[in-house]
Amino acid sequence: MVTQLDNALAHYAAVIQRDLDIDVLHISGGGAAGGMGAALHAFCQAELRRGIEIVTEALGLDELVKDATLVITGEGRIDSQTVHGKVPIGVAKVAKRYNKPVIGIAGSLTADVGVVHQHGLDAVYSVIYSICTLEDALDNAAQNVRMTARNIAATLKIGQAFNQA
Repeated sequence: MVTQLDNALAHYAAVIQRDLDIDVLHISGGGAAGGMGAALHAFCQAELRRGIEIVTEALGLDELVKDATLVITGEGRIDSQTVHGKVPIGVAKVAKRYNKPVIGIAGSLTADVGVVHQHGLDAVYSVIYSICTLEDALDNAAQNVRMTARNIAATLKIGQAFNQA
């Protein structure tokens, strides 16, 4: 079924190219949501932008980050997929414009998480401290995030004391 859908979308792109002289195969975001971006671009002249760009602009994140000492961001899971346009990397890009350190907090991390360090996340932490069910993780989420934040703060305090010595 995936092959059939891919073939149909390729045909759709070819018809747009032929009839409108617009190449939707090579636009970023054109294939998302089954070609919705391609359709909006081809038929409505929509400008396609990454969601994180729109959100950071709407929030005025540059202004907030500019005067920060530290930036903390997060998502449910931080892994190698995070570098493909997810929020923590978008936030890290803004922070790095101002040379700010960035910490990522996630519900879980995967073995391939190290790649995020090459994309602006200086350190990453999981809020899950023991093997548990999804239900337990959700029930204890607030407490686990507080404990992780407290441990990060303690680590930063140790670093400050070390630098002052």
